Amino acid sequence: MRRATYFAPDHLFSLGFGQRGAHVALRAKKQKIDAILGARLRDISAAEFRELAKIVAPVVLMVLASLWFASRFVEPAPPKRIAIATADPTGSYYAIGKRYADILRQSGITLDVLPTAGSADNVKRLLDPSSGVQVALLQGGTTNASESPGILSLGRLYLEPTWIFYRGEATTDRLVDLKGKQIIVGAEGSGTRALALKLLEANGIAADNTTLLPLSGTAAVEALDNGAADAAFFTSAASAPQVQTLLRKPRLKLMSLANAEAYSRNFPYLSRIVLPKGVIDLVANIPPIDVEMVAPVAVLAAREDLHPALVKLLAEAAKTVHSSAGLFNRAGEFPQAQDPEFDLSADAERAYKTGPNWLNRTLPFWLATFIERMVVLAVPLAGLLLPLFKAVPAIYKWRMRRRLLYWYGRLKALESVIDDTPSRETLGEYRDEFAVIDRAVCNVPIPLGFSDQYYSLRSAIDVVRQRLASLKPAPAAVEAA
Repeated sequence: MRRATYFAPDHLFSLGFGQRGAHVALRAKKQKIDAILGARLRDISAAEFRELAKIVAPVVLMVLASLWFASRFVEPAPPKRIAIATADPTGSYYAIGKRYADILRQSGITLDVLPTAGSADNVKRLLDPSSGVQVALLQGGTTNASESPGILSLGRLYLEPTWIFYRGEATTDRLVDLKGKQIIVGAEGSGTRALALKLLEANGIAADNTTLLPLSGTAAVEALDNGAADAAFFTSAASAPQVQTLLRKPRLKLMSLANAEAYSRNFPYLSRIVLPKGVIDLVANIPPIDVEMVAPVAVLAAREDLHPALVKLLAEAAKTVHSSAGLFNRAGEFPQAQDPEFDLSADAERAYKTGPNWLNRTLPFWLATFIERMVVLAVPLAGLLLPLFKAVPAIYKWRMRRRLLYWYGRLKALESVIDDTPSRETLGEYRDEFAVIDRAVCNVPIPLGFSDQYYSLRSAIDVVRQRLASLKPAPAAVEAA
């Protein structure tokens, strides 16, 4: 018979045409066996997954519960928008607020710069949660921690000279000489007014013996220039337009306080400063003499519930804006991580001392903040989670061994009671117990990783099977005896 070559899926056979039917039957049988084995392997895999799930599920639940519990103690994400209270839109506070807003915008934070009546108004807004103000610029001496609890300092920013201009031919260097005259002390709610009233009160001047005018800005300059007022207080930088204007008025003089040091001792928030001769204008020699002045230090204040990440961001903005040299300070002298009137924010203090950390220097603000929050959340949980995850394989192995050891125990107990000459009834009981063990072990779900132990048990079962097969029931006479 002519022979042909047939290519099977797995093997190469050389068959005659008459043997093709046998090969087809063999292949069908092989496919059936493969299907049975595949189904069995899937059952084993499913059983292994279910067994592992029984162990992992409680661990996952514990992890989730721990994360939920720990999240109660983690700061929420910082808000994307906050507001800062400043002062009149033509003043330095408002300009500084705008610079802060530009810096915070680079980190994705919107800072709304709100014009106000001044420092006293800013304090009221900070203390009122419904105002929407979280940060404010305040003049030193406006309030303190005992008068306004709930406010923290984010640092002292710069010196704010107090300029005291007056009219008259005679030169005076003491505030007490202004008693009985018309004095501009600043608008209601302004820091200038609060400071002026304290200084005048220390000199025995009050509303019952002197006319105190609530003017500020351009109105105050005009009133002093046209003779409607005899003196005026201004608290602002030397570059402020009203100060520059008044310094060049020939009929007006800038008061040099003879007792400036005494004011700084009686009012801790004041500093004694000197405006050197000719520093404003060397050609015109303005001022014509060295002028002793006092200056409060502006403070960046915030509500105590302001997010720590925003506190650090504002502290970095303050360093950027106020670290350069000025007319009354050297480079790097400000901002200062100290405050004589308020408690200094711990987050701001760290920001001034150490600067931004590696995350904040290299990553966007939102990502760095997210990682910092997650680290705070993860570190205390690591002590709980790591032992749990290490225990999972051990628990899994223990459960598998326990399952096999149970049937080892049943088999050992059966073997220990087998009698070499049992009665027919006893031999039947032996075989019934053995059948239960054999059937159960065949169906026990054991992962492939424990196959060696499983087949060791199967070998032990075969030993007991052979022993039972060799047993003969006792003769009837022996049973009767």
